[in-house]
Amino acid sequence: MLPSDHRSSAAPRVRRCLPRRAFLHASGVSLALPLLESTAAAAGGPPPRRMVCVQTNMGILPRYFFPEGSGRDYTASPYLERLAEHREQFTVFSGVSLPGVTGGHAAQKCFLTGTPHPERGGFRNGVSLDQVAAEQVGNATRFPSLVLAITNENATLSYTRNGAAIPSEQSPRVLFEKLFVQGAAGDVAARVESLRQGQSTLDFVADASRRLARGLPAADQARLEQYQTAVRDLEQRLHAAQAWEARPKPEVGEQPPAENNDPRQFVERSNMMFDVIKLALETDSTRVVSLFIDTTVIHNITHHGNRPDVLDELKGHEERQFDALGRFLTSLAECREPDGTLLDRTMVLYGTCMGSANSHSNTNLPVLLAGGGFRHGQHLAFDAENNYPLSNLYVSMLQRLGLEVDRFSSGTSTMRDLEFAS
Repeated sequence: MLPSDHRSSAAPRVRRCLPRRAFLHASGVSLALPLLESTAAAAGGPPPRRMVCVQTNMGILPRYFFPEGSGRDYTASPYLERLAEHREQFTVFSGVSLPGVTGGHAAQKCFLTGTPHPERGGFRNGVSLDQVAAEQVGNATRFPSLVLAITNENATLSYTRNGAAIPSEQSPRVLFEKLFVQGAAGDVAARVESLRQGQSTLDFVADASRRLARGLPAADQARLEQYQTAVRDLEQRLHAAQAWEARPKPEVGEQPPAENNDPRQFVERSNMMFDVIKLALETDSTRVVSLFIDTTVIHNITHHGNRPDVLDELKGHEERQFDALGRFLTSLAECREPDGTLLDRTMVLYGTCMGSANSHSNTNLPVLLAGGGFRHGQHLAFDAENNYPLSNLYVSMLQRLGLEVDRFSSGTSTMRDLEFAS
């Protein structure tokens, strides 16, 4: 158990799933919960919608992923058989890719941005799907988004509006502590003071930029206005962060996961991270998550050359990855909420940046989408030669979160034949 001095006595204790417990009747207790919309859900309103985006970076063997047939009557592939209990809760796609996203392994940084040609000199990434979502729904939670990675390198899926990489948290244990360990009163006060100092610095910079704006040419004034807008957005996030520091963090009964930095155990580390992600979602600590799973340790065998022994070894690793995904989906499906489950309200995107790691191809990407309130249970098979834009799926996902958007990156419409459930 965690030491008792790490917990505020006022912190609300959160059981596994809010809807499976009795609603907190004690006067005033609900005010300490960050789960404000879910508190409303207990009174009859809908629980929030959420998004989890996962990429593995060394491809997925197409022959074991893509099913035979299309529509609802498809025959599951060996990997999809490992998700059989969730067949009616996911849609699998084939014949999709991100237009113009080429460069083999370089494409991994564009899985959620869709920005073309990452292999070219002077490449500048665009904003990632999760961060567009976080801009709109992140202000309701303590953490607007969680940017995570299973890696020993500097890797991330998430990028700002300016295309800057957002550093990832790589330790499930550290993530658990950020989410659920309150810290001593002095530590909280120090964090609040640090936030205030950042606020005052931004106030000074904003004042200076306004003085500088006088007499500038129109083009420079436009660039300066963009900068001032970014400063104002950051000021709002700092204000929100200060407010959350004053609120007790939710308590959970689970133990923090152990540290594990062994790159060979990427599946075990993935399972630990999935466990903490599930806790973060059910306590409404965040509604937007990105997770980069680095499987570089098996890079050499992804160049299998169709050798049966190497294919068998690679298949074994990937089967375990799908077992981890299935375990995560099960944990969400077992968590009851009003009128459904946590999985019903959580979109889980799972895929890879390469259709074939053996040839470094960035077309025909193996991708599936689970949960989130779509009409699932189908294989949407698009043209393997003239791929359909995966970025259209991202438009559908943003709309399902409630965003009024009709395009994202190269996506100019919603995903064809993927409908919202009633």
